[in-house]
Amino acid sequence: MVSPPPTAIAFAIYGPISRTDLAGLCERVCTLLAERGHAVAHCDVSRVGVNAVTVEALARLQVAARRHGCQVHLRRASSHLLELVTFMGLRDVLPDEMLDRKFTPAG
Repeated sequence: MVSPPPTAIAFAIYGPISRTDLAGLCERVCTLLAERGHAVAHCDVSRVGVNAVTVEALARLQVAARRHGCQVHLRRASSHLLELVTFMGLRDVLPDEMLDRKFTPAG
């Protein structure tokens, strides 16, 4: 009997991330996602810089993942990163792994 492929995968990205890193990062993640049919990708972001380039990279990863029928969930995101994601209007695009965790931006 053949077992079904795993429905989730986990990986980590590290920073700092520069704009020149974006294409290569997306390519590596797409290769990883193309190997198997994963529904969810848990992306550990605990070691990335908190800046607009990081959020852009995560948004691009989400777009690439969706092309593979997958969704990226942020894992171990700092409150500062979540605040920036929210500020940039991408909170619904880049869900945190802890979906039931209450998040309110500092104000």
